Amino acid sequence: MQNDTGSNLLALFSMNLGLEGKSVIVCASSAGLGKATALEFAREGARVMLCSRREAELRRAVADIKTATGYEPRYTVADMTKDADIIRLVEATVHAFGGVFALVNNSGGPPAGTFDQFDDKAWQGAFELNLLSYIRSIRAVLPHLRQAGEGRIVNFTSSSVKGPIENLILSNTFRTGVMGLTKTLAGELGRDRILINVIGPGRISTDRLEQLDQMRAQRTGTTVEAVRAAACKAIPLGRYGTPEEFSKLAVFLASPANSYLTGQTILVDGGMTKAY
Repeated sequence: MQNDTGSNLLALFSMNLGLEGKSVIVCASSAGLGKATALEFAREGARVMLCSRREAELRRAVADIKTATGYEPRYTVADMTKDADIIRLVEATVHAFGGVFALVNNSGGPPAGTFDQFDDKAWQGAFELNLLSYIRSIRAVLPHLRQAGEGRIVNFTSSSVKGPIENLILSNTFRTGVMGLTKTLAGELGRDRILINVIGPGRISTDRLEQLDQMRAQRTGTTVEAVRAAACKAIPLGRYGTPEEFSKLAVFLASPANSYLTGQTILVDGGMTKAY
């Protein structure tokens, strides 16, 4: 009886996101937050297109998602700094699924460092990776969202959009640009029933964060464990977040269940960022 009651309560408070059969593109999804988000979409019954530059990693991601959910996503090998690859990714999704409902923009982080360490080539590379790739993918997918009469776009950035992070000047600059792009597009796309939002991870346990913690430890002459302990002290919840915790919000924002939230920047950071 107790088990039945628990099951009934779970069913009562569970939310149907309405993603069954919806087609979704998740960029940079062979690992990290992209992969975790693709997995969560698959759990919700969406049809998922993965992409990455590395086919071997994509194949592993497909196998992992199939093992976890029983669903086998599609994938396209694509370099998100190349416009032709982005166009091919969108076309492959439309061909495979008949259309697109949601686009999740994601990209790897640019090199860490301070202003004096970077030349024009480094700045141009970060621009193409962390801002122009988002512009291009939105441009490529918009005709299909408009044809469908609705859609969702979710842009992954960083908690740095609300507070710059030391030694990450490239990321601080261009990820903030994504926030401006998103806010502007929310006003332009609302009449098309296309909702667009930003989600920024704080200290979420990924390979990227592991690398940054190691670099900080080397730069400050301490240990990775000490870096993590200091970081956790600055987080009200006292720990790093998980990719699964991040992905649940991302999937909600990209779902029909989100029907009135657009133009917003939401941080998943355990309360770390002090800005409003």
